[in-house]
Amino acid sequence: MTELFNACEYLLDRRVEAGDGDRVALVGPSGELTYGRLHERVMRLAAVLRGLGLQPEQRLVMFMADRPDFVTVYLAAMRVGAVPVPVSTMLHADGLADLLRDSRARFLAVTPEFAQTASRAAADAPELRAVLAADGATVAAGVASHDLDALVADAAPDPAVYPTTADSPAFWLYTSGTTGTAKGAMHRHGSVRVVCETYGARVLGIRREDRCLSAAKAFFAYGLGNSVLFPLAVGAASVLEPAAAKPELMAERVRAHGVTLFFAGPTFFANMLRAELPGDALAGVRLAASAGESLPAALYQRWTGRFGVDILDGIGMTEMLHIFLSNREGDVRPGTTGTAVPGYDLKILDDADDPVPDGTPGTLYVRGDSTATGYWSRYAASRQVFRGEWLRTGDTYVRDADGYYTCLGRSGDMLKASGIWVSPAEVEGRLLAHPAVAQAVVVAASDTDGLDKPVAYVVLTA
Repeated sequence: MTELFNACEYLLDRRVEAGDGDRVALVGPSGELTYGRLHERVMRLAAVLRGLGLQPEQRLVMFMADRPDFVTVYLAAMRVGAVPVPVSTMLHADGLADLLRDSRARFLAVTPEFAQTASRAAADAPELRAVLAADGATVAAGVASHDLDALVADAAPDPAVYPTTADSPAFWLYTSGTTGTAKGAMHRHGSVRVVCETYGARVLGIRREDRCLSAAKAFFAYGLGNSVLFPLAVGAASVLEPAAAKPELMAERVRAHGVTLFFAGPTFFANMLRAELPGDALAGVRLAASAGESLPAALYQRWTGRFGVDILDGIGMTEMLHIFLSNREGDVRPGTTGTAVPGYDLKILDDADDPVPDGTPGTLYVRGDSTATGYWSRYAASRQVFRGEWLRTGDTYVRDADGYYTCLGRSGDMLKASGIWVSPAEVEGRLLAHPAVAQAVVVAASDTDGLDKPVAYVVLTA
């Protein structure tokens, strides 16, 4: 008989059963939430979702800021066997509507910051049945809109957990990593345990005394691991910041909440240097992690020299859920992405799909148990990326004789700027829509920190 496994139970019930009910789980704008209170709130919301008719494997799109209710909705949806789909809060209404239609979402959860955009998008999503308005959001969606706080307050906790297995669909994350077209990467319940017990435990060494703060938002796979999966898996605390990450704001949150693990990307680390924060701004932080784009050696040296905190640069993908190649504490080689995270295998192949010797560039492939099962309704794209047990990253890498990997760039047409995929064709299309632009081309160019940024060259009509 297949063993039952539910990611919500793994992240939450397990902690309460271990005696962590009184420990702080989440720190948000309104204060702290213990594991016990979070558990009760999740059970109440699970009862609400069942009562509203959300069925197992139906999608619930999350258009939400990094607040405690993001975590509550994410966990409660998985608890009832449904599929939460956190999406980028940078989307405009038409982009959100596209994802609502593509996912065939029945429910949409929204926080106040994005209520207006959600209202416009929901009107163009015919399969949407209900909106959950969190933290006092007001959504005029043309479908039933429910005050999440009021519903949860009136509901009785329901301890039932839908009988999922490790291979059951748990959540989706949309990515445009290889083509510029958004694709829903479908993750299993078991993938949560995999990333927590590989990168979380064996690279970060996360422990229950830690407090985590991520500049990357939780709708990113990177941010989801940083702010939700890793801390909850061990009984640590997550500091959630709904506002856009700014260096001064992050430094203040570090100081105010005793943050010990800080997560960001190279562009944000560079911005922290430019903000001229004092050298003790990150006092108490024992480790920083970087992902989203390669961390140049010079930037690493400047940042660690200023703040005295080591950065573990790594690479992950939405399709792999989190980081699978990383430097290690006490074993950082600046300018490289380190070595394979325990539990993952890597290989570099040439254009003929043959292995290359050390020192020869090629396309990086990864194998591990956190791999998504594929892209939702994208057969051709899935075939291109998911190659049996292996996943084709699309990144060009070289491995040295000591087994350390260095990123040389992308194999395809996409650019990565500030950790976000950018389609040159899409940017060119927007430029060409202006009546003054006759021709446009967008390329990548390095800035003064050694980070790639999109640069546009245009020919005017007159």
